[in-house]
Amino acid sequence: MVVPTKSTLSTVIPFIHIILDRFLEFVLGWLLGVFRCVPVPPNKKQEELLSTGAVQLARLIRERKLKSYEVVKAYYDRIVAVNRELNAIVDGPFLEALDEARAIDERFEKGEITEAELKTKPFLGVPFTTKDSTEVAGKLHTLGLVSRRNERASKDAECVRLMKESGAIILATSNVPEVNKWIETRNMLIGQTNNPYDYRRSVGGSSGGEAALISACCTAFGLGTDIGGSTRIPAFNCGIFGHKPTTGAVNMRGCTFRSGDEENTMVSAGPMTRYADDLIPIMKVLIEPNMEKKLRLDEPVDLKNLRYFYIPCNNMIQCNPIGSEEQMLMFKVCRHFTNVSGSEVKLATLPNLNMTGKMWRYWMTQEPANFNKLLGNGATLNPFFELFKKLLGRSEFTMAAIYSLIDALLPEEKEQQIREATRHCKEALISMLGEDGILFFHSSPRTAPFHYYPLIKFTDFSYFSIFNVLQVPVTQVPMGLDSRGIPMGIQVVASEMNDRLCLNVAKELERTFGGWVRPYKSQ
Repeated sequence: MVVPTKSTLSTVIPFIHIILDRFLEFVLGWLLGVFRCVPVPPNKKQEELLSTGAVQLARLIRERKLKSYEVVKAYYDRIVAVNRELNAIVDGPFLEALDEARAIDERFEKGEITEAELKTKPFLGVPFTTKDSTEVAGKLHTLGLVSRRNERASKDAECVRLMKESGAIILATSNVPEVNKWIETRNMLIGQTNNPYDYRRSVGGSSGGEAALISACCTAFGLGTDIGGSTRIPAFNCGIFGHKPTTGAVNMRGCTFRSGDEENTMVSAGPMTRYADDLIPIMKVLIEPNMEKKLRLDEPVDLKNLRYFYIPCNNMIQCNPIGSEEQMLMFKVCRHFTNVSGSEVKLATLPNLNMTGKMWRYWMTQEPANFNKLLGNGATLNPFFELFKKLLGRSEFTMAAIYSLIDALLPEEKEQQIREATRHCKEALISMLGEDGILFFHSSPRTAPFHYYPLIKFTDFSYFSIFNVLQVPVTQVPMGLDSRGIPMGIQVVASEMNDRLCLNVAKELERTFGGWVRPYKSQ
């Protein structure tokens, strides 16, 4: 009997990945039909308004060059026009958002809004959205569950409260996979959210509805949460910016039943935007007061004085090999920052990256929430009974949710081994980056797949989840479109409390490579 060697497997497995990937693309592309994307706004004026950044909109409203009602009504109408196909909304658009905008305009006209108030309300009159799993007082709070179809939040999540206090107007809540635990946005209550660039493709998860709305110009900006890439995967798939802050920088109260007092958690909340310039101002609204001095978001960053590193892949045999266009993108990024800094962007490695899947799976078991009970809305579910009901077409859950239920019954990871692997990986990352280092890391080996692809191949999300395990800040940056017209992107990573480095590098990448690309042909 011939036993395959390690070198043989390292050659064969990538080939198998490529064949399976192409097979799935062919079959799913055929089954899902013809290409369609989100339509262009009705006229040039509306297109320009809807594609304007949040900070710029706030400035135009302050200067009375735009009325808040005009802005909110444009986004309201855009949602009404495109959501039937996009299917990204759980609740909304809210009529009271129009009333709130009108009231703001009236206060401006009467001279009741002072400069002091404007300083405390930097987003006065600007509409925003957030995912359904994040509480918005009086609005549906379903978490994608049929059993919660009529449940409403009693109060705002802390991040929503802070955005409202900044003057922003909540316009709608967006679709999520069941209790946020999947890398596609689909459930049995709302259905499947479609990618603005190609309705046949996945928006990612769990902030998938949010990313779709932002990219399709249905909201000025949004709030995402991230425990395994839940902000960054949708941001990547939909071609926008998404920032996962240093863990603990933003209070999580009201996000998927969090109290805000949890310790040793991987989850964080942060901004999702079309433009890099919006990230820091939104972060300044969201962060905990005791984090202001630690994060130093207003402190200038000289990109020439930073040290830059890149890692070409995570060495997980379960993941697709890095695509040729993605490799070329990394090369261009490294070449640019070599020119910026005058020093070579260094090839780096981290120990135990090949164990990312195991590490994330273990640390998910250390989170305070119990997925089974969350999915059952308090009741304990039997995975095999749910699978049986699914086969009979009588289940209230998607196959992805049932996958996760069954996964919980599989053998547990070895605790000591995983904790040691995590410690070594984090120590190496912090040692490498210090207080002035940036790591460029692939977002994914390939761009957004067709719907249902992750049910067969799902491990590529490990490129995102490693930074939840390590609890460091990371910004997902859009980097134009691939040869099929699907968004590309890259992750920018720094050490803890150095979010400002990620966010300033994101600005430079946008300036150089273009950032968000409209998902429709401009008029």
